[in-house]
Amino acid sequence: MSHPRMIQIASGKGGVGKTWFAITLAEALAGMNRDVLLFDGDLGLANVDVQLGLSPKHDLGSVIAGRVRIEDAITTYEIPSVSGAAGGLKFDVLAGKSGSGVLSALTRPEIAAIARNLVALSARYAHVVIDLAAGLDQSVLALCTPGSTTLVIVTDEPTSLTDAYAFIKLLTLQEPQADIRIVVNFANDREHAWRTHAALSNACRNFLGFNPPLAGFVPRDDLVRDAIRRQTPLLFRHPQAKASEAVRRIARDLLLPLPAQEPVKTARGHD
Repeated sequence: MSHPRMIQIASGKGGVGKTWFAITLAEALAGMNRDVLLFDGDLGLANVDVQLGLSPKHDLGSVIAGRVRIEDAITTYEIPSVSGAAGGLKFDVLAGKSGSGVLSALTRPEIAAIARNLVALSARYAHVVIDLAAGLDQSVLALCTPGSTTLVIVTDEPTSLTDAYAFIKLLTLQEPQADIRIVVNFANDREHAWRTHAALSNACRNFLGFNPPLAGFVPRDDLVRDAIRRQTPLLFRHPQAKASEAVRRIARDLLLPLPAQEPVKTARGHD
């Protein structure tokens, strides 16, 4: 790979485990000895720092206010070793500012400037994982950077599937050749995940002219809720959990070449 991989985590709607997945993916990639930056792109409703129990000295709000440079707002999150002492795995975090009117009121050009700064920062990392905001606001699309891999998190709920489709449609209008892959969360089993993916991919194939592949699925796992409550990354707290292995598998597969898309009759179009 000639340049660092930008990985955008999107959902279309809230409540599907997007932020948790972004954190756990960053943790999994760090566990593969990759240098990772996790950026909280949910402007105005950021909570990556909350889920990690972080209290960063500076955040994106400090950058927008002009108090620090963007690289100076980065906090290193160090996962404890088995003994509980420092010295375990680590990844960098660029936190947002929850409830900030300043960030939620940013214009599209201002958000695009943040995206350019992230691209510049990516030269320092193997991966930059961006937790995009839920929804279909133009500010979400403004933060999307060309050439990124976008993982769209979905569940089997109809609203999740329709909002994910709407997000994919808007993103492909902006970037026709976008690398979009699907992650099914809260899956009962593999067959359930495949059916959920098929419902979305069939709509994309019929109306947009392409079939986004299934990047993987995460099974329902009560240990996820326990890790979130305790503000602790899942792979550290419950390394043997079913959800832990699922995210590690997705992280490993991200480093592999993407299989060729199945041929379609026409180039990508839009209904």
